[in-house]
Amino acid sequence: MSPKQKYRLSLENSINFMDKRILALIAALLATSIFGFNHTIAKELMPNVLSPNALLYCRVLGAAVCFWIISLFVKNEKVEIKDFKLIIICSIFGMGLNMITALNGLYNSTPINSAIITTLAPIFIFLISVIIVKEKITKRKYVGVFIGFCGTLTLILLNEKSVSSALNINLGNFYLFINSISYALYFVLVKPLTKKYNMITIMKWLFLFSIFINMPFGLIEFTEINWVEISGVSLLKISYVVICTTFLVYLLNLYALKNLKASTVGMFIYLQPVIGILFAIYRGADELTLADISSVLLVFTGVYLVSNKTSKAT
Repeated sequence: MSPKQKYRLSLENSINFMDKRILALIAALLATSIFGFNHTIAKELMPNVLSPNALLYCRVLGAAVCFWIISLFVKNEKVEIKDFKLIIICSIFGMGLNMITALNGLYNSTPINSAIITTLAPIFIFLISVIIVKEKITKRKYVGVFIGFCGTLTLILLNEKSVSSALNINLGNFYLFINSISYALYFVLVKPLTKKYNMITIMKWLFLFSIFINMPFGLIEFTEINWVEISGVSLLKISYVVICTTFLVYLLNLYALKNLKASTVGMFIYLQPVIGILFAIYRGADELTLADISSVLLVFTGVYLVSNKTSKAT
């Protein structure tokens, strides 16, 4: 191969890499934006259109159907019998307790509170990793955990909101707090599975089991939905929660993780509460208070200290 041909090939590879990187960044931004918008969109559906548990069942059932359909177009993988125990456990925390507390928390609290408290997930992921994986903890990370929890306590103890759509803000915030812990458990426990199987294989089984796990909570209310009386706008919102928030985000994050460092994708979590807060205010679904601003700054600082890697010299 001549030097000219080598240069041309190198240039083409560089362009392809940059194109994939740009697309991956866009995918990560879209995934974060979808989650940010979801805090308000899902809130607008409850309870006048759907109850939290009915929306929960729409979410797991719809996502399961989507993942099983898309699995028909990817290479079929056989899951080892011994791995189904872990899959069921992950489904309980990731698609059961996680979603139940998320929707009931949002139902009782406000979109802004939901956007802020769910940002605690990286801190809980770190703490669970310390316990399960025995990850080394530094003083800086101790400080980050403390500051992050101070942010949540600020939101809970100094909350003076009186939002008509928020039935019980303190109860809702507690649900959202449990939601972050549950998601963190799922995130840590599912990691070994990602090393053995592709994401489509994992997700199709997780959501299949979630249909049965969530039956006691959402099946009856799901069967009572009168689809004929639901307006077109509300159907679009339901479709957004099911297809975009529950299905599409996993695919977008998968593409982003394939072409970017995990730490780069993780940084996009900082945008989620910003988008969630701005959209909630724009829609008139919530109001920004001094407690919100103080809380989000503390949580951001805590998550940054816990997530950011220090150099060897440090």
